[in-house]
Amino acid sequence: MLLGLIPCGFSQTRYDLLLQGGRVIDPKNKISAVRDLAILNGRIAAVAEHLDPAAAVKTVNVSGLYVTPGLVDIHVHVFAGTGERGSYAGDNSVYPDGFTFRVGVTTVADAGCAGWRNFEDFKTRVIDRSQTRVLAFLNIVGAGMRGPKYENNLEDMEAAPSAEMALRHKDVIVGIKTAHYAGPGWGAVERAVEAGARARIPVMVDFGEVRPERPSSDLWTKKLRPGDIYTHCYSGLRNELDDSGRVNPAMIEGRKRGVIFDVGHGGGSFAWRVAVPAIREGFLPDSISTDLHIGSMNAGMKDMLNVMSKFLAMGLSLDDVILRSTWNPAREIHREELGNLSVGAPGDVSVLRLENGKFGYTDMYGARLQGNQKLVCELTIRDGKVVYDLNGITRPDWDTLPKNYTQTGDPRWDAISPARRTTPRPPAQ
Repeated sequence: MLLGLIPCGFSQTRYDLLLQGGRVIDPKNKISAVRDLAILNGRIAAVAEHLDPAAAVKTVNVSGLYVTPGLVDIHVHVFAGTGERGSYAGDNSVYPDGFTFRVGVTTVADAGCAGWRNFEDFKTRVIDRSQTRVLAFLNIVGAGMRGPKYENNLEDMEAAPSAEMALRHKDVIVGIKTAHYAGPGWGAVERAVEAGARARIPVMVDFGEVRPERPSSDLWTKKLRPGDIYTHCYSGLRNELDDSGRVNPAMIEGRKRGVIFDVGHGGGSFAWRVAVPAIREGFLPDSISTDLHIGSMNAGMKDMLNVMSKFLAMGLSLDDVILRSTWNPAREIHREELGNLSVGAPGDVSVLRLENGKFGYTDMYGARLQGNQKLVCELTIRDGKVVYDLNGITRPDWDTLPKNYTQTGDPRWDAISPARRTTPRPPAQ
């Protein structure tokens, strides 16, 4: 269903779409209550206890469901289509649209698949062709995330051209990424931070190997700036817990300095034996993200809602989980127009169902944690357009339509499109 401009024949209506009776969770605006939400011309038009359905072209009953900002996943790998084997600038990545809308995600940030040498190819192949809003962390490696041959090459980690590319595409590039570096010293991190400083954007670090001369404690307490992002914070691979099994004091100090801690679940970066004690100790993630790629999507990670459900199973409230999947990540990447339902914000909305039952969630090693709640996406709206509708809640029953029904142009059935409306029709009830 396509939602667009309301023509003059519908002058009595004020909204394209009205979601009625859902529990709105909008952390930015401190709303967690039953509210109606309306969209007009692709943007949030109103959020209130009651909005008149007669003012909307289409009204959808979402009572019993949760209405949230479109989910923002800041760690994915979506530079697909190059045909390069074993590469995140190739076959290890996935096209975003097949994995986003069905789980309520409307915005993703690719985590360093492309560097300055191949970013424009990535933009042409994927970013410009996707319905999903695709942003990007630019890899400090000029050639991008293409395996050890490239990712361990310090000579191709240049701050100046990386920053130049980020500034050239500042509408899309939201940060610098360093990942997987296995060589000696701090060169990879320092050059990424230099590029981030030049472009005035944050750095995301997947630290690679911990070595004696570059302990992870120094990363959190000395090398990263306030606002920089440490991803894979529950991996257990980089001393996230100390020898006593408690959160590494350096991570706590890093958080006090303003370093951001992101989940980045992935196929090999999330363990219950790290996450559960850290959560019990009160070390919650600043943002929940998937690290989506071909090695994680069918393993313990699966998708954004599965990762969010894991944090429900560890005792976080739904409001806490939504905060860390919408407004927090939007702020981390300096895109504060996203991740909220303020009037005038882009019309990105997720409608979620919270199911109760017996569910099992596995970590990177295949260990299971049982939970009794699971999030499911019923409806996803991107820029005011319905892009996913699990159970057809925006559509009429077939036997209420005229015999031999087709795409009629009726806004209650087909699309809200001025080009297809020749006569005014009454608003949906």
